[in-house]
Amino acid sequence: MVGQSRATVEEVLPDCPVCRGTGFVVRTYALDDPRFGKAEPCSCILAETTDTRRERLERISNIGSLTRFTFDTLRPSGPDGASLRQREAYSAAVEYAATPHGFLVICGPSGSGKTHLAAAMANRRIEAGEPVLFWVVPDLLDQLRSSYSPEDDEMAYDQLFEQVRNAPLLFLDGIDAASPTPWAKEKLFQMINHRFNLELPTVFTATARPDHLEDRLATRLGDVRLSRVITLEGPVAGGSYAQVGGMTRDRLAEMQFSDIVESSGWSATERASFRAAVTTARDYAEEPEGWLVILGANGCGKTHLAAAIANKSVSRGASVFFAVVPDLLDHLRRSFAPNADQLYDELFEEVRNAGLLVLDDMGAHSSTPWAEEKLYQIVNYRTLSHLPTVVTTDLRPEGVQQVHPRIYSRIFDPHAGQVAEILSPHYALGRAPASRPSRRPGGR
Repeated sequence: MVGQSRATVEEVLPDCPVCRGTGFVVRTYALDDPRFGKAEPCSCILAETTDTRRERLERISNIGSLTRFTFDTLRPSGPDGASLRQREAYSAAVEYAATPHGFLVICGPSGSGKTHLAAAMANRRIEAGEPVLFWVVPDLLDQLRSSYSPEDDEMAYDQLFEQVRNAPLLFLDGIDAASPTPWAKEKLFQMINHRFNLELPTVFTATARPDHLEDRLATRLGDVRLSRVITLEGPVAGGSYAQVGGMTRDRLAEMQFSDIVESSGWSATERASFRAAVTTARDYAEEPEGWLVILGANGCGKTHLAAAIANKSVSRGASVFFAVVPDLLDHLRRSFAPNADQLYDELFEEVRNAGLLVLDDMGAHSSTPWAEEKLYQIVNYRTLSHLPTVVTTDLRPEGVQQVHPRIYSRIFDPHAGQVAEILSPHYALGRAPASRPSRRPGGR
């Protein structure tokens, strides 16, 4: 969730009985009145000083750490170095931020600047003293699910749902990154359809164009009478390397394709499987696309191959994130703490949008509902975004299907990627047991 989304509305505006902390109200007007069904600033907002109002608007907006994304930081060197499409997108965003109306859909690949552009618009409106609401769609759906729980201390489901539906200006980041469950699809459609019918200003970001979305969403986001679609090129960011779990840049540099060796003690079948996996990994490193799942027993060389692929991508200037899955999930949990070095939202987005993501040792983590859901959100987002991702696991396919059925359907989809299985044993320990068929949920 972005920024302050975990704060209750009472914490934001504890003394306002009218808007109950949302900062806006929907007043009663005649059906033919142009203000019918439209949200307006609450009197508690209008009565504030400029500084106090801005502070509260930022909290209400759920913009959080994205306050640093402005139009100035979007193009610090001016528009001349940008492509024509980027300049047109910039101009359209500035125009929309000045007078929001209808739907604005920003499409483009990961790293093209969609979220930055949307946040810049939101921050421009906050500067003008106007309320906005900013949500990353998977996080919004998570919040709605959790608000069903009676013991949850956050806002009630109905209140959150109405707040999103009627926000004066709503930003939905990653509209095509939501979990494709029937419940998620229905809630998302209900919110968007309500805003479509009332023509409430809404900004969407997506990797896919509206005509590639689910039919019900496509007809609304692509309606030329209400919606404007702009497409970005990308990625615009330079290469970088980040890791969770101990694969430092120095250690990564030691794992090249040239360092891979075979053992004379392997059988012909084991040697053939290893050579095939190396060839597959080399080919993938040249043109990373979709999923590459590397299966094999502990110590057989899976991580070495994944690291060699990562080295190739780093050398070409791509952004690479290497995550040992159990450590990644622990790190995400810790990032919820108020004194965390890195905010959860920033880490989660960095992992989801990496130019190349390595998920090392999948299956060696506790399969709690929370861990399973976070991992699935990452996997699903990257599947929908067609982002190159390498997975290593010592589970066989049927084991992954048993422990992680939803993840299995993504990473083993033959249309989304490929699989390489290593049958050779541990480099140093000689014979190793075959890849485990499965683990009991919750086990290490």
